[in-house]
Amino acid sequence: MKNFRLGQQEIVFAVFAALFVAFSVFLKGFLTADNMLTLLQNVAVLGILGLAMAIVVIGRGIDLSLIASLAVPGGLVLQMVQSGHSLPVSLLAAGLLAAAIGLANGWLIAYAEVPPLFATLATGLFVAGLGQAALFQLDVVQWSDGMAGFERLGQGSILGIPTSIVMFAIAAIAVFILLRQTRWGAFIYAVGDNPFAARVTGIPSRPIVVLQYVLAAVIGGFAGLVMAASVNSMPTRIFNSTMIYDVILVVVLGGIGLSGGRGGVLNVIIGTLLIGTMLNGMTILDIPYAGQNLIKGLVLLIAVITDTMLNPRNEETAQQGDI
Repeated sequence: MKNFRLGQQEIVFAVFAALFVAFSVFLKGFLTADNMLTLLQNVAVLGILGLAMAIVVIGRGIDLSLIASLAVPGGLVLQMVQSGHSLPVSLLAAGLLAAAIGLANGWLIAYAEVPPLFATLATGLFVAGLGQAALFQLDVVQWSDGMAGFERLGQGSILGIPTSIVMFAIAAIAVFILLRQTRWGAFIYAVGDNPFAARVTGIPSRPIVVLQYVLAAVIGGFAGLVMAASVNSMPTRIFNSTMIYDVILVVVLGGIGLSGGRGGVLNVIIGTLLIGTMLNGMTILDIPYAGQNLIKGLVLLIAVITDTMLNPRNEETAQQGDI
């Protein structure tokens, strides 16, 4: 009989289960239908963003522009429909904008060889500024009659399951197939594991880097649509929040190594369950925003230290182009 070895994802799932039970028993208002619906909606958006970030991190990168990719294309759809454009045209414009964000990130990192941290930070700030200066009339873009029916993407249900969770499941299945069943997914793992060895074996490393950032931005835009449909608006200033750290927490705490080439969709799901439950519990406990950030920062620090110990970097490949 093989010995059972407890890994990071098993530990994180056990912590989630214990936390969920503890909140259900001791925290009044946690295990209610309304709160569970809120938790599921928040978990769905956070999970979809986690899938986007996972693709990039597996490929040995990071994307700090992800929240701008969520807010600006999603807000653009609402703004264009509000201005009289049709919903299909608005969705097409938003999709092209999201793809352009990913292309800009990918080109800067793969061809201009700007480190991902700085490239995506700059791109995110530029896109956020573009939205404020040229695209949106108000900080919160409101729903309009032309969006009628689209709210089912975030508020409806399919066989009793909230649509937002169904969207998360669809995104998770699509990313799983990409990473595990396609040649492009294998290339992403190879580039993340050792970009120089991947290049020597003939893998088109630079186009693969561009591809992973385009995919991340498009998935981020999809998360924005789910979020907008859930609350019937798009608070465009969300890119000024600490949400990007929640996404990084999901990925790192779930067990996707920052050194690249490791992890997958299951890690994102486990990390999303834990972080979503923790954030929901802290909100019900009415912990101040500063206190929540303190706790999240401490958890992230512990997660990064744990990741460094479990997945040490290869000094031969820890060069420019890494995080």
